[in-house]
Amino acid sequence: MNILIIEDESRAASQLQSMLKACSFDYQLLAIIDTVEDAILWFQKNEVPDLIFMDIQLADGLSFEIFQKIDIEAPIIFTTAFDQYAIQAFKVNSVDYLLKPIQKDELSSALHKFTKSNSPTIVEPLILKQLLSSIQGANIREGILVKEGNGFVQVKITEFLYFFSQESITFGITSNKRYIIDESIDQLFGTLDSKHFYKINRGQLVSKKAIQKINPYFNHRVKLLLLNSRDQEFVVSRQKTNDFKKWMNT
Repeated sequence: MNILIIEDESRAASQLQSMLKACSFDYQLLAIIDTVEDAILWFQKNEVPDLIFMDIQLADGLSFEIFQKIDIEAPIIFTTAFDQYAIQAFKVNSVDYLLKPIQKDELSSALHKFTKSNSPTIVEPLILKQLLSSIQGANIREGILVKEGNGFVQVKITEFLYFFSQESITFGITSNKRYIIDESIDQLFGTLDSKHFYKINRGQLVSKKAIQKINPYFNHRVKLLLLNSRDQEFVVSRQKTNDFKKWMNT
């Protein structure tokens, strides 16, 4: 069984491989790909695998963008950090998915469904468009509940300048405060309006209104000067630089 993993977090990819072995799933790993761009190039040069595990949020955008460039006639199990409300779109469209963090019993169930099926489901492009629309519509929100003192307050999304992860803790920064956010950067990104927020790398998410200056940086990257940036450096990953510039022009 030849499988392909499309995942931008190396730790998540490693955990998935360990779980596959623990489920006694006999497979040959063809590649691990972490960007939309590299995935498109891989499919153009290689035969379609027997099964694909595909994360929705990749280093340079949503994996759905891959299907806008090429046709993929292979069974896909999506992996996602989207919340329970958003994944209703997957259930409605009968698309296989695993919610992160992936649990062994759920993976085992998905593999059993795949191996026992005589004709595994191939995701249609139209369904992907419907999924994307449903996910974006279900997730965009107006505020984040954060801890303050002995209680909680809701801070409007428009007040946040940027978010960053440090030692597995996510922080949200406004013009005058720093809050601890009980969500990962990936989870946050899936609930914010992509017109106003951009995930510049695996650990940082910035608001367009916070960007004061964009400077050239080595290895074809760019470095950002943000409002209230404190001691943080903000460097757009190489894979995302071109897409980031397009985003800034919209």
